[in-house]
Amino acid sequence: MAGALGAGMLLLVGSALPQTASSPTKALGIFTDEGSVGQTPDGVKAVYDPSKAEYRITGGGANMWGAVDAFYFVWKKASGDMALSADIEWVGTSAAGHRKAALLIRQSLDPGSAYADAALHGDGLTSLQFRGAANEQTYQVFTRVDGPARLRIVRQGSRFTMYAGKPGEELRTVGPVEYVGLKDPVYVGLGVCSHVATTLETAVFSNVKLETALAGK
Repeated sequence: MAGALGAGMLLLVGSALPQTASSPTKALGIFTDEGSVGQTPDGVKAVYDPSKAEYRITGGGANMWGAVDAFYFVWKKASGDMALSADIEWVGTSAAGHRKAALLIRQSLDPGSAYADAALHGDGLTSLQFRGAANEQTYQVFTRVDGPARLRIVRQGSRFTMYAGKPGEELRTVGPVEYVGLKDPVYVGLGVCSHVATTLETAVFSNVKLETALAGK
């Protein structure tokens, strides 16, 4: 499997974490619902500013990794090939180098769901994470585009590709990976994980664009 990941990329496996349920609330811009996936502390929330078309998401949770996830999620259901893009900026500094702000495509809202995401870590690491089947381990392919301003994840069937870049630069390709077989409809959206179960972290997602019906493009 590692040979399919390409030169300059590294495959890592995570460890299991606790599980819990999720819950939807109000519509948010191009998305329809928000809620926790897995165990998150009090205070998690999402605020959409229509005047700026920005999502300010405050998330918690021990990790998005291993066999289960814990984070705050803003999503909608969609089907077919798709691409999700956004500019991402952390609010404030943090000792949690692996807090994550991510663009996600998941099979379900279960903590152990199969998924792929484009994740910006607090220390600037950028990774294409994926769990090929429910409750399996998470793997990642990463490249160092230190603190990228823009991320993009593209689904084409079971193939997922990430793109990352800084202002004024061409986005760099990471992947693809072809081990995530999601059935339609899927949950697509934005997520934030604090990487420390009892704390909160906030990220701002702007210039968010969701494209569907990408077949042939």
